[in-house]
Amino acid sequence: MRHEKTTFRNDDGDELAAILNLPEDEKPLAYAIFAHCFTCTKNSLAAANIARALSRQRIAVLRFDFTGLGESKGEFAATTFTHNVKDLLAAARFLEEKHQSPEILLGHSLGGTAALQAAADIPSAKAVVTIAAPFHPRHALRLFGSARADIEKHGEAQVELGERSFTIRKEFLEDAESQDLRENMARIKAALLVMHSPRDTIVAIDNARDIYQAARHPKSFISLDPADHLLTRKEDARYAADMIATWARRYLDVKEQPEDRPEMIDNRVTARTGTEGYRTEIFAGGYSLIADEPENYGGEGLGPSPYDLLQASLGACTTMTLQMYARRKQWPLQSAVVRLRHEKIHAKDCEDCEEKNGKIDRFEREVELEGDLSTEQRRRLLEIAERCPVHKTLHGEVEVRTRLREE
Repeated sequence: MRHEKTTFRNDDGDELAAILNLPEDEKPLAYAIFAHCFTCTKNSLAAANIARALSRQRIAVLRFDFTGLGESKGEFAATTFTHNVKDLLAAARFLEEKHQSPEILLGHSLGGTAALQAAADIPSAKAVVTIAAPFHPRHALRLFGSARADIEKHGEAQVELGERSFTIRKEFLEDAESQDLRENMARIKAALLVMHSPRDTIVAIDNARDIYQAARHPKSFISLDPADHLLTRKEDARYAADMIATWARRYLDVKEQPEDRPEMIDNRVTARTGTEGYRTEIFAGGYSLIADEPENYGGEGLGPSPYDLLQASLGACTTMTLQMYARRKQWPLQSAVVRLRHEKIHAKDCEDCEEKNGKIDRFEREVELEGDLSTEQRRRLLEIAERCPVHKTLHGEVEVRTRLREE
């Protein structure tokens, strides 16, 4: 996915830092906003993984830091839950003015509660997703422990949250207590997806039940068991992200038919590898793919390796070529199956190779033809397998030109 660093201003004039994640070399179907958890930032694991998964589904995601957190300006101590909701509304206005009105609102923990509160005031919202969200913002007050008494007595106090110290003022407590989420949810016209883990020890799953019962249809629930509250395991964050991406498309205004092709910016194949491992996002012909290296090569095995994809290209080209030929001849070929294996061998072990030094690549290709074919037809199809375009490319002289892209 592509990402652009950007900023926008909230109602108080503070500059809020954001990242806009976009699909690779294609136009987004829709835009979403991600609201992070209480005292977290836009760079949380859940936020990054969900943005990545949605971008593969051609959904752009704006994730931003609430006032005074992360890279955003402003004083966190002066904020309340109402401020968070207003920041969300400011993010929606930013997308509407600069890109496209948001159709999906996503919120993690208290960010999910804020998304519920803001949804009714964002007319373009078609889908709202909460992840481990408390039903009421007053739930956050439990995190303050014994410091709550000091806040009420002295007007403010230092609170340790996630090994970091934050100044919390009495206004935050009063604002959280005054909220009426149940009444506000009756105004929400968007579809709702509630996601929660029964093992969440920060926000009990009873909150998911309360949110679900208070919401109007259409509404859905997905269990995130065995995830923890912050979705710290990558597999849990990716699971949540994939479920959100699949569910959300159901409620978008743009509904593609299976035969429709995505609208591409150009016809390039694009591959992007980030800083973590070798997981690579590929955009080819309007479709998103994933490549990776096996664990014994430093990867996570989340997708086929580059050589796997090369073999897949040869295999697909071979079977397509066989079917094209058989249909033109009106031969009864039901299906063509190709199995491939790749290895590096010493050139001296290659009987047909002129070069006998170093190593070469060997592909072993087994062709299986299903159908009532004669012996002569099968022999001819085996000859045709040698003529597929990718096969010819691998055997031909290939030139690869590389240049550095200008910023």
